Amino acid sequence: MNISKHEQRVLHVLAQGGSIHYLRDAHGKVYEVDCFNRDGFRLTDCSLSVFNRLLRRRLIRSEAGKPYRITREGLLAVRAQLDNR
Repeated sequence: MNISKHEQRVLHVLAQGGSIHYLRDAHGKVYEVDCFNRDGFRLTDCSLSVFNRLLRRRLIRSEAGKPYRITREGLLAVRAQLDNR
């Protein structure tokens, strides 16, 4: 599966325990997203278009109104990266 650089960064953050917080409008459509890593820092690469592509490919999922997390398919799709801590 072809995944862009920005999608890889977001999936990598989610695989390490991050989450995507979102806001919905009156019609229930997501209009703003923020991706946070496990330490609480915001990732700037996560835009609404990246979010929609990940959602369409079923690489992320939300359960019971909670923030979006990575799915099993997302874990299999993400490539390993060095974590420069």
